[in-house]
Amino acid sequence: MIIGQLRRRRGRAMALAAGILVAATSFTLLTSTVHTSQAATVGTVRANARSSYDVLVRPPNSQTDVERESGLVASNFLSGTFGGITMEQYRHVQGMAGVEVAAPVANIGYLMVHNTVSVDVSRFLDGKASRQMLRLVPTLSAGLNTYRAADQYVYLTRSPITSGKDDLFESDTLEKAAIGKSTRRYVMNGKYNVCFYFNGDKSAQTNFNIELPLKENMIAEDLSDRSAFDPDLHSRLTCRSGRGKAVVDIPVAYPVLLSAVDPRAEDQLVGLRRTVTSGRMLTSQDRPKVVPPSKNPNGQRETFVPVVLSSRPLTSGRISATVERLDTGDPAKLPSRLGNPTANTFVKNLRGAPVGRVGADLSTGFRKAVPTFGVDSTNYWTVGPVTYRRTSGGDLTVQPQPRQKPDLWVTNLNQQPVPDVPEENTGPQYRKVTSHASTFCGPLGQCEELDFGRVPDPIIHVVGRFDTARLPGFSPLTEAPLETYDPPQVTGEDEATRTTLNDKPMRPDRNLGGYLTPPPTMLTTMDSATALIKSRRVPSLQDKAPVSAIRLRVAGVTGVDAASRARVNAVAGAIRTAYPRLQVDVTVGSSPTPQTVALSATAHVTERWVDKGVALRILKAVDTKSAILFTLVLVVCALFLGQAALASVRSRRTEIGTLRCVGWSGTEVLRLILGELAVIGLAAGVAGSLLTYGLGTLLGQPDAGAKSLLVLPVSLLLATVAGLIPAWLATRMGPMQAVLPPVKATRRSRPVRSVAGMAMLNLLRVRGRTLLGAAGLALGVAAFTVLLALTLAFQGEVAGSLLGNAVVAHARGADYLSVALSLVLGAAGAVDVLVLSQRERAADLAVLRATGWTNRELALLTLYEGIGLALLGGLSGAVLGLGAVLALGQGVLQGHLLAIAGAALLATLAATALVSAALTVPIRKLSQIAPAHLLAAD
Repeated sequence: MIIGQLRRRRGRAMALAAGILVAATSFTLLTSTVHTSQAATVGTVRANARSSYDVLVRPPNSQTDVERESGLVASNFLSGTFGGITMEQYRHVQGMAGVEVAAPVANIGYLMVHNTVSVDVSRFLDGKASRQMLRLVPTLSAGLNTYRAADQYVYLTRSPITSGKDDLFESDTLEKAAIGKSTRRYVMNGKYNVCFYFNGDKSAQTNFNIELPLKENMIAEDLSDRSAFDPDLHSRLTCRSGRGKAVVDIPVAYPVLLSAVDPRAEDQLVGLRRTVTSGRMLTSQDRPKVVPPSKNPNGQRETFVPVVLSSRPLTSGRISATVERLDTGDPAKLPSRLGNPTANTFVKNLRGAPVGRVGADLSTGFRKAVPTFGVDSTNYWTVGPVTYRRTSGGDLTVQPQPRQKPDLWVTNLNQQPVPDVPEENTGPQYRKVTSHASTFCGPLGQCEELDFGRVPDPIIHVVGRFDTARLPGFSPLTEAPLETYDPPQVTGEDEATRTTLNDKPMRPDRNLGGYLTPPPTMLTTMDSATALIKSRRVPSLQDKAPVSAIRLRVAGVTGVDAASRARVNAVAGAIRTAYPRLQVDVTVGSSPTPQTVALSATAHVTERWVDKGVALRILKAVDTKSAILFTLVLVVCALFLGQAALASVRSRRTEIGTLRCVGWSGTEVLRLILGELAVIGLAAGVAGSLLTYGLGTLLGQPDAGAKSLLVLPVSLLLATVAGLIPAWLATRMGPMQAVLPPVKATRRSRPVRSVAGMAMLNLLRVRGRTLLGAAGLALGVAAFTVLLALTLAFQGEVAGSLLGNAVVAHARGADYLSVALSLVLGAAGAVDVLVLSQRERAADLAVLRATGWTNRELALLTLYEGIGLALLGGLSGAVLGLGAVLALGQGVLQGHLLAIAGAALLATLAATALVSAALTVPIRKLSQIAPAHLLAAD
């Protein structure tokens, strides 16, 4: 009986089988995609949840108001912190249960590393001149600013330039030349010192009561009345001997941040030992070496501090210069004019003709080997943090600071200006800069000049060079907490800023008060820190509490699983209990989060801050979204099949009534209908398994074969469950009720004056059928609205950080596939009802054709019915979906209400378009209606 019924109604059976095939295959593929997307999301989170450390401990009050309000950690969090945690607190934290590694960082301050940048100007020389001079007029570009740098000079002579010694003074720039009468007294052993006076006699003032004009001597001139920012102090003359080869040596100073670390802990945390490029790495046995006066050739007590210095600068800057060939007059007179105290005035007044341009990167000078006394520890400088505030638009703006005062750049001895102060320090200021001068003490221990409270400056002994680029690569999704060694990641936010930066990231420059400051470029041991920061009188904060931060790795942590989170939280909680004033941040599961920062009215940048707890929020959100997504798709598929099964049963009202009249019981009718649906579901399941396997393989889904086997039981289950209610309704149908016409005559007749009116009347005449068709479409639009709200809420909750953005990119495809499926199934259900209605009303349509209705009018009638049904279902679904979204919580709608409402209306229009497009097939069949045949059969 079942096989016979399926053969006799093979068209309807095949249509129902196709519906089951689409629903079961789509459901299996979609849930598999959702599961794969969820697995990829969880895998991404777990693979990127842990950086080099799990907990960050900072001093009291180190958290800014913006960090506290937003739950973020500033990108440059370590740069403005110089002390605040005592060694006792560090040792206590180090010994806590669960702490695997405790790595302290004690920022000491910025020291000056002096060197030169060499610029080849050989191509601009006059090949015929015996003596000549070139001037470089340089401009320094650093970050968003440019600065006019001091002029630099080169003197090239074909005569030999030699070394010589007069009493205690020794020079390397002596040239033999004709002796001038006015300059005879400045000749040393018959030679002029062609570079000394320009470079060493800037002031033309009495130095230590020695009468002018100044003779060469070992005692530097007195420049105490000059500003360290005076460009004249930065001008240098390079003297060379040769033919056709000239190089200008531009003096450059690099402020480097010296920090004390525990070498063993750093190696355990990040593998610092593998970064060595020359020399050796620090060890735990490295300590300051004190040489007493009795063992020192100069009779002074000296302290040597071991350090390792970065092999590459972490600051940026480039010099671009115009080269001028100077008109020096008689070349034979040049040595005498350069070898006397008027050299500075003479050179600066020379006229020059531009002959070309040259450029050089400041990094070339830093990469050179540091000479014995290349690092100056006479002074060190500390900087404060940047002050932020939130704008009304949610971005950050920076509070500028006053310009630096020249007295920041004076030495402890005789108040002399610090040499070669970087020009960038005259630029915009965002941090407060503080100078810490050492105290000069003589051979017998007496401290002369001004007593600044610090111990005498030690000698910095570079034992090795290291390159942080050799550190093991951490995931870029969690790289920001490694700020100890990497500069912050900052890029231009707007087109103007990006153009100024030449479409490159913004890097720290040599401006101590600038927005970005470099991470530690020089490292020493914790035991060596006291040689620089120890106070001779009242202890400072650095002296009492030198540690700036402690980075902790917790034992037994493997990711963001419950056990790992419990271990990290236990350690963080123990620290908070022991030291409530310390700032404790859990960094495991954090991720860089771009923030827009306004540096000025015209400069806006994007900076990577750190958002804490991102991984945990992602896992929680993806679990919730996937569960709701799975449920909605299952409901949509099941109701679509239920609607199709109900339509199938309704189309067989007469047949079922006949069976009941001839004695079939309700149970037998139930078995017949369910049996037919089971056979259809089984056949659809076999075809769906093959189709799912092919699609899964094509889409690259893992385990496509195993997942394709699920289609068979899913199809059978969906077909059987979907047919339960329609089959049960069929058993409730009485014999006479089943054979009655599906559309009854109304008591009152109403005139119809348009095709649209007839379509509306037809929908109202069969309200149940209309509501049945609209219900499926309403469910599809409602599901679309809810899924869209969930997707937007998920992205709003998770996106923003780099890890969150990566997760959203993985999850987006499955979400949109769900949306498309819900709409297609809803539209298919509505079309199914309309087609069934057209078949049941075939006689009515034949009558209309017989009374003169044209094919166009009949087509419009069907189309208007479809549009009306689609609008009813779509608008109802939009309202239902918005209501469901409201029930899910206000957080889901926050900031997305207009977008979700607009999308719901667009979904309604899309559903209407789908229904209208699908009706083209039944509309074409209207022209095949034979009125006489249909009326005779009726």
